[in-house]
Amino acid sequence: MSSIHQKIIIITAPSGAGKTSITHYLMEKFPTLSFSVSAATREARANEKEGVDYYFLSEDDFKKKIQQKEFAEWEMVYEGKYYGTLKSELKRIWSLGKVPVLDIDVKGAIHVQQQYPENTLSIFIEPPSVEELKNRLLMRGTETEDSLTARINKASYEISFKHHFNEVILNEDLEKACSRALVIVGDFLAH
Repeated sequence: MSSIHQKIIIITAPSGAGKTSITHYLMEKFPTLSFSVSAATREARANEKEGVDYYFLSEDDFKKKIQQKEFAEWEMVYEGKYYGTLKSELKRIWSLGKVPVLDIDVKGAIHVQQQYPENTLSIFIEPPSVEELKNRLLMRGTETEDSLTARINKASYEISFKHHFNEVILNEDLEKACSRALVIVGDFLAH
């Protein structure tokens, strides 16, 4: 199972810490990587496309897939909002001779590591502070007061799990964080 076809890279972080920016950077630098599209029960945002950003499922369909054990990991991230990684998505990427990159929630990342312990690299992107994280989320302009509070509380909790991951990258400066990720992922892919 040590072939490149069975490797997995997980990028995880609290919302707003920069994981998506770092993931996009890595995808540009390494052609062998392929973004693993997660399934979600939330509504698509204006700029999101089915099968590109997420597989948008109804809550009923999502629950059926849970019962049929079709997920490598899944979580109810917020009340009534499910997210997960379909096993079929990992197999699809491996069949292309590529390495799936999972940009997922902290609990989900721990579950994937437990299921695929052999060839998984997990990277936790740490924000400089919870206060800075709050500022980044406010700058997005996509949060209500309640959703912002929920995300900040969740972020504080998630940061307490950073020691569960292979690597922790402090994202004070995005360019430096990307450079560090480049070295870590390059080393993982080379072995």
